Amino acid sequence: MTVGSSFLAAIDQGTTSTRCIVFDPDGHIVSVDQREHEQIFPRPGWVEHDAGEIWANVQAVTQGALDRAGLSRADLAAVGITNQRETTLLWDARTGEPVHNAIVWQDTRTDRIIRELAGDAGADRFRDRCGTPLATYFSAPKIRWLLDRDPELRKRAEAGDVLFGTIDTWLIWQLTGGAAKAGSRATAGTHATDVTNASRTMLMNLETLDWDDELLAAFDIPRAMLPTIRPSAYNYGEARGMLAGVPVASALGDQQAALFGQVCFSPGEVKCTYGTGSFLLLNTGEAPVQSKRGLVTTLAYQVGDDAPVYALEGSIAVTGALVQWLRDNIGLISSADEINALAASVPDNGGCYIVPAFAGLFAPYWRPDARGIIAGLTSFVTKGHLARAALESTAWQVRDVVTAMALESGVDIAVLKVDGGMTASELLMNFQADVLDVPVVRPTVAETTCLGAAYAAGLTVGFWPDLATLRAQWKVDRTWRPSMAAEARDQGARMWGKAVARTMNWED
Repeated sequence: MTVGSSFLAAIDQGTTSTRCIVFDPDGHIVSVDQREHEQIFPRPGWVEHDAGEIWANVQAVTQGALDRAGLSRADLAAVGITNQRETTLLWDARTGEPVHNAIVWQDTRTDRIIRELAGDAGADRFRDRCGTPLATYFSAPKIRWLLDRDPELRKRAEAGDVLFGTIDTWLIWQLTGGAAKAGSRATAGTHATDVTNASRTMLMNLETLDWDDELLAAFDIPRAMLPTIRPSAYNYGEARGMLAGVPVASALGDQQAALFGQVCFSPGEVKCTYGTGSFLLLNTGEAPVQSKRGLVTTLAYQVGDDAPVYALEGSIAVTGALVQWLRDNIGLISSADEINALAASVPDNGGCYIVPAFAGLFAPYWRPDARGIIAGLTSFVTKGHLARAALESTAWQVRDVVTAMALESGVDIAVLKVDGGMTASELLMNFQADVLDVPVVRPTVAETTCLGAAYAAGLTVGFWPDLATLRAQWKVDRTWRPSMAAEARDQGARMWGKAVARTMNWED
């Protein structure tokens, strides 16, 4: 750590935007800068990002956050990275140019590949090795799709001339040097990922924390194109360019970063991040727990040479995105925050339920054949009821995952730690506590994804000494306690289940 370096920066490269947050030694936010990037939809079900635009935005927001705080790179002890997971990018190892737009985690173009690989064995064919079901969500089928469409690209990948990375890898590579300049003595950037992101590819063995030969063979993906797997809290190398000399000292997938930022360091602790989708992670300790109820077994984090920590995860594809859909596609609201007032204008959902299975259902169902529905419509239903049903759908989806987690782990969830933009909705958080029948707690620093990346980077460079110090910094901002009668909760759950059942078997 550089003498006099009193701050940490965290880069959060998300699905819809990129931001950089600077933190002080107490884990408080000093400054923030953020930029959105284009969502590219070439065909129905296809979602892409321009990796060049993302890298430009990373540089802009990092400089912007420093400028807003009146700081320079010399004031930073380290920078950490957290990122949208599963999103897949291939680029030329020599020039650094992407060979295709990044294929986003929401993209469903690989459905045929998934069906072929599942065969008679089904979606759980590789679950015991990689912890995940076969689904379009993860990175491996996306890599396979890119290689299958271009035999020449496959040859280059086999020779190591084309590199694969999730977005963390792309940013680590760019920050630590990127493509080697012609005639320069400088080497190219570090081609690496961390255990949490690697565990989202379907290619890493959960036990060995290395790429698995059987999985590579099944997906027909050459090892030469894959990054080295490192711990989450780890010095990936010194940055060059605008952050020259600053250690790039952590990388975590966004949901694992939020778990770390919520200081869920003990088995049984669980958090939910409410964003475009919503994601619950339950710390299960130093041994992976294989799921039989539609959850994903994943890496929670690894600090340096310490033993890795595992988690069970429930991924919900559409929560905040439903509010965006009501705004942008339907015109029910003109801004996202209007949803709360509109939903509060009615006392209940009027018997209306929305299941936003826009690209199938994720956890705990994993049904790519499902499509979204609005159920229970009558002439009584108003736009207020639709708005309320939209918010309530998030809480019901979270309840489905929490129920599966409790059954899987044998631990009754005592409290749900929450973060993300939707926690600003008083109505949603109250309803979430009601349908779970447990307290819902939001911390004082709600930007837990960036905070987790900063915490991990700080541990790497000695900015903070240990996990206990981080736990002591975590403070409660708000607690919502359940007040719903059990009969009403059970009736709502029954109706929600009926609505979910009606989404299935829509796509052949």
